[in-house]
Amino acid sequence: MATQVLLTIDTELTWRHFAAGADWRENFDLSCQPCGVGISYQLEMLRRHGLKACFFVDPMPALVYGLEPIQRMVAPILEAGQEVQLHLHSFWHDLAGGRQETARFELTAFNPWEQHALIETALALLVDAGAPTPIAFRSGSYAADVTTLSALAELDLRYDSSHSGAEHPWPSALPFDPALIDPIESHGVVEVPISQISCPDGGLRPLQLCALSASEMQAALRHADRGNHQVTTIVSHSFELAARDGKRINRLVRGRFDGLCAFLDAHRATMPTTTFAALPRTLGAPLAVPLPPDRARIAWRMAQQAWGRIRYEQPTIAAGIAAAPPLIALAGMAAYAD
Repeated sequence: MATQVLLTIDTELTWRHFAAGADWRENFDLSCQPCGVGISYQLEMLRRHGLKACFFVDPMPALVYGLEPIQRMVAPILEAGQEVQLHLHSFWHDLAGGRQETARFELTAFNPWEQHALIETALALLVDAGAPTPIAFRSGSYAADVTTLSALAELDLRYDSSHSGAEHPWPSALPFDPALIDPIESHGVVEVPISQISCPDGGLRPLQLCALSASEMQAALRHADRGNHQVTTIVSHSFELAARDGKRINRLVRGRFDGLCAFLDAHRATMPTTTFAALPRTLGAPLAVPLPPDRARIAWRMAQQAWGRIRYEQPTIAAGIAAAPPLIALAGMAAYAD
């Protein structure tokens, strides 16, 4: 049985650029099209490899800026034949109400009536921006609880994808085992968890581009294939292939994305990419377990991450270590070697 792969990309304007004083156009450039490796680049790589993806678009900035930035997110995704579903960062609601200093960043900070109203507002804004009526939802920061699921069911959203075991029990506050990675029906919706791998200390790490090395991602996908997992859900972001400031390409993470696309292209027979609209209506029992830890893969990833932080997030430090130690220099090549 083929393992369906949901390659999901959270697409949004970000708080950090807003807080730094950026207007929406600058925020859009830094969050959605940074350094030429944002939405347009991701769509081109998907096209080149014949892959499907779901872009979870956050329409809530429209409460502050109007619909134009959301339309500029939605239009190219739909033109490329990819899927748009609903994302929601609740702090935009408070910014629109003049509550910058006390903005609530987690949807779970709102009472049941408020959660319902926020999701209903976001749904209407996304449709007004040109998207088809969504059937799937992911909360910003994975902040969701049973109240969220009930509101989604009331609004006819069939799927939620906010359960992340690595973020459980907060801000991902859904009442599931952190290690749950198979879809499961609950409170009137189907929960499609973020896939995870196991850590030596018993914790979990999500299948996210900035969280795993290419070798860990490929091992997790092969593990899902061998175990006949129903769905493997991978997370990325519109800004993730650039440095945090949005002003430099993060070649380490871009290399992971390019490598992932090539890997999924080469393994499409057993790991086909899919969309929420194409998921089967009938679910099997949730039996999948995360990939067990491997200390060699973990050590390699930690070396990569250390090099990446120095090279792309701390440029002044990078300038002072022109003669990098061999291990760090080798880790810096990982984007091309994996």
